[in-house]
Amino acid sequence: MDMEMEEILNLFFEESLEGLDTMESGLLTLEDGADRETINTIFRAAHSIKGGAGTFGFMEISQFTHSVETLLDEMRNGTRGITPDAIQVLLQSVDVIREMTQSAQAKTPIVMTGANALSGELARILAQKSVPAPATGQAAAPPPPNPSPAPPAAAAKRDPAPTDAAPTGPLEGWRIVFTPDTSLFKTCNDPLRIFEELTNLAPLEVTANIDAMPAFGDLDPTQCHLSWTLLLRGAIEHSRIAEVFDWVDASSKIEYEPIHGTGGSGAPVDRPIAENAKPAAPRTTPAADAHPPVSTAAKSGGEAGSLRVATEKVDALINLVGELVITQSMLGRFAEKYEPSDIEALRRSLAQLTRNTRELQESVMQIRMLPIGFSFNRFPRLVHDLSRKLGKKVELKLSGENTELDKTVLEKIGDPLVHLVRNALDHGLEAPESRVAAGKNETGTLELNAFHEGGSIIIEVKDDGAGLNKDRILAKARERGLVDSDAMLTDEAIYNLIFVAGFSTAETVSDVSGRGVGMDVVRRNINDLGGHVQIFSVKGKGSTIRIRLPLTLAILEGQVLRVGKEIYVASLVSIIETVQSTRASLSCVAGRTELFKHRTDYLPIIRLHDLFGIEPDSREISDGLLVVLEADGRRVAMLVDELLAQQQVVIKSLETNFKQVPGLAGATIHGDGTVALILDVPGLIRTFLERQGMNMGRAA
Repeated sequence: MDMEMEEILNLFFEESLEGLDTMESGLLTLEDGADRETINTIFRAAHSIKGGAGTFGFMEISQFTHSVETLLDEMRNGTRGITPDAIQVLLQSVDVIREMTQSAQAKTPIVMTGANALSGELARILAQKSVPAPATGQAAAPPPPNPSPAPPAAAAKRDPAPTDAAPTGPLEGWRIVFTPDTSLFKTCNDPLRIFEELTNLAPLEVTANIDAMPAFGDLDPTQCHLSWTLLLRGAIEHSRIAEVFDWVDASSKIEYEPIHGTGGSGAPVDRPIAENAKPAAPRTTPAADAHPPVSTAAKSGGEAGSLRVATEKVDALINLVGELVITQSMLGRFAEKYEPSDIEALRRSLAQLTRNTRELQESVMQIRMLPIGFSFNRFPRLVHDLSRKLGKKVELKLSGENTELDKTVLEKIGDPLVHLVRNALDHGLEAPESRVAAGKNETGTLELNAFHEGGSIIIEVKDDGAGLNKDRILAKARERGLVDSDAMLTDEAIYNLIFVAGFSTAETVSDVSGRGVGMDVVRRNINDLGGHVQIFSVKGKGSTIRIRLPLTLAILEGQVLRVGKEIYVASLVSIIETVQSTRASLSCVAGRTELFKHRTDYLPIIRLHDLFGIEPDSREISDGLLVVLEADGRRVAMLVDELLAQQQVVIKSLETNFKQVPGLAGATIHGDGTVALILDVPGLIRTFLERQGMNMGRAA
């Protein structure tokens, strides 16, 4: 397959998956009321997927989607009502089409198990007596289908089915004159595939017309100069024939002439078939067979994926590159001839270079920024399915969907958010009867919100359920030995116990939750992204889980620190404040763990020089500075010799050339060429506490 064809095929997959997302979101909104335009949108998406799959030879996808399209067509025409049963089957069909499309994209065989099972369900619904849909106040006549990969703009030239003259005999076939636009091949449409589909309907005879063919020297192999006369011998409905031409009808002239028996407009006449065109034999080899399975290693190369970038972002990038070229030219002349009087001009050029470089960096980062709505879009379906399974009524509210963050952060935050939403549905929100008994509306509310705050993005998962039971959490933690029996914990410390691996208060184990896995994964994944998570809860009122994340993983807003001769960088997100300690504020537990009294709390002191084996300026705590850090709901004080500048740093991975070092997230290179290590604050705290033999419940 050549590169151009590969690109077009990738575009088909991309648009098909987007179309499936459109279908899913539209079907979920139909539960609240039948809106004709929504049904039209869902139908058009299915129609485009069906046509595109047929064009590229993925007949399994095309044929199954055809059944889905038939049901949607009856709904949009008002001949069938919209029922929860039908919506559920259609949602399941979307899942099946998505799996089939992803298999085709990965060039692996398309598994038909799910499609075959749902085909029976679709047939059952279609066989039921149609019930007209209630009037919605929308226009009665739906718009015509609008396939997604549009051919060259042109008005549709397909002739409608003849209806002005009543036939005088039985329908015996059709005579079709197919005159495509010359761009037929460029839109990746294959006439032989069209003939193949017609052959599946009835016996077909094809005659090619070569009158429009140019001289051999003027022939362009990318253009189509042929037209065909097709004789279809069979009493086939016009609508079924027209569907075959759906993908080319906007750029082609298609004339239909019904052929009737005795007394009709004519009887089928045998016509010779042109030597260079013959009926296509029915295809029996599955489309997937044309693509041999690829290994996992081969597919992993595609994980980089692709980005859709707004034109204005690309334009801004091009303009900045132009500015850099101008600045480079200005600086270039100093290399050829330099006079002491030119020093001021050199300074101005260097300042311009600095501005251009920062703007270029910001523009490049903007290209990787995507709205969090891409991640939020999965939750309407998840909430719909899980609430049905749990027997709960839930209203999902989404806000801040246009808040942008780095593509890598967006991809990695998906799983933690799924865990939090599932946990809120299962543990947080009560059953309808329990809510009514508590004086609440029987329908619970689950909110997902995203917004920018400072240099970070905040994501909140909020529910109006029962809230966290502090006493139960604490009792369970003491039972498991996570907390000393006499330990006095703050509400925040108790809530953070749910993030301990294996911790669960569920009475029963189900396939939704109760195995103690999930919340520890949430915290670990968020920590890996350089963020942290907080919990706020009021018993009987609900809970809010607040996630703070950096906008990007490539650039870090950091505080530069010095310990002895070594330079480190800590994320500003993790730093609460910096204080100068006094002897009166220091104490010691069991002669080993040093503590710093910070307002009403006692914080363990991390001596960074001991942890990394370096020589500090002084070992006296009062001679240095204490940086108060927070991660995983824990606060510590880190001893350093000096605070340097706050600056943005570019993160470089250490794991490519070195093994992972606990407490270090990477490195960066300063302007003078020196290397500074970037602290992994959550890992640093965990490493310190493990060495001190402390756990979540035993911290002061």
